Amino acid sequence: MKFFISRVQHIGIPVADLARSEAFYQSLGFENVMSSSFEFNGDTGRVVMMKSGDVIVEIYQMPEKELAAIRERKDGHVDHVAFDTDDIYLAFETLKKAGFNVLEPAPVFLPFWKNGCKYFNIAGPDGERLEFNQIL
Repeated sequence: MKFFISRVQHIGIPVADLARSEAFYQSLGFENVMSSSFEFNGDTGRVVMMKSGDVIVEIYQMPEKELAAIRERKDGHVDHVAFDTDDIYLAFETLKKAGFNVLEPAPVFLPFWKNGCKYFNIAGPDGERLEFNQIL
């Protein structure tokens, strides 16, 4: 079987100040269509999905103790590109069996969107992260 990638779902960008970045994207015509928190190493970060037309930019702020690395970055701020898939488990098993460098041991649930989503990442040949995501 083959899983289906229907489109680029979102581009993920880590930010140092979520409120400032949200205002910036709003000034470009994006609107906040989803806000949530997430756990990272025992602390809480925050995420906002900004949408304009069919384009979604995920901006997220890591917990405070993780922010120094983001503030020091000079370039390369895009963290990942996410693809919509119709069957997260089929995508996971297919890529794992094909020998791709899958970064999670299983698809991960997040309480995003109305019913949540599941995702996993693979590493590309230069270390880029490609996320496969199914909105439930």
